[in-house]
Amino acid sequence: MRVASLIRASLKVSASFLMALALLACSSYPDINSDPAKNNKATFQRDAIDCAQSYPDSGSGVHVKQRIGCMNIKGWH
Repeated sequence: MRVASLIRASLKVSASFLMALALLACSSYPDINSDPAKNNKATFQRDAIDCAQSYPDSGSGVHVKQRIGCMNIKGWH
């Protein structure tokens, strides 16, 4: 009985940590372009789709960092 409660507690802590990590990763995605003429929703969506097609899901999460780098190259910070 005691082992089961320890397992449940460690699963809750792990789930909380993963959720916090996911929120932190989402908040670091670039969303402001240094060029005022390109700083709009349509250009952002076009660039985001282009980066997503260039770096498809890898399963390991590396694609997120690659997409952020792609967006940085396009002027998004």
